[in-house]
Amino acid sequence: MKSWAVQDAKARFSEFLEACLSDGPQMVTKRGAEAAVLVPAAEWRRLHAAAKPSLKELLLSDEARTECLVPPRGAARRRRIAPIR
Repeated sequence: MKSWAVQDAKARFSEFLEACLSDGPQMVTKRGAEAAVLVPAAEWRRLHAAAKPSLKELLLSDEARTECLVPPRGAARRRRIAPIR
């Protein structure tokens, strides 16, 4: 994956977009740190379809959702509180 400084990506956006479409995802860096990735639309749709549902989607769904939101009972350890002297 090629990295582009944000200034270069802005100045040469057509080339940046063509590189994404022909070579795959392109990284954008801002002040030397990774900031974003440009991916082809088909790749984005595939990744989005394979992703787990968001919290909003879980809360709005009709399916039971307690299994994934509530940890199993007894899994948490309790702290012992020292007696007051």
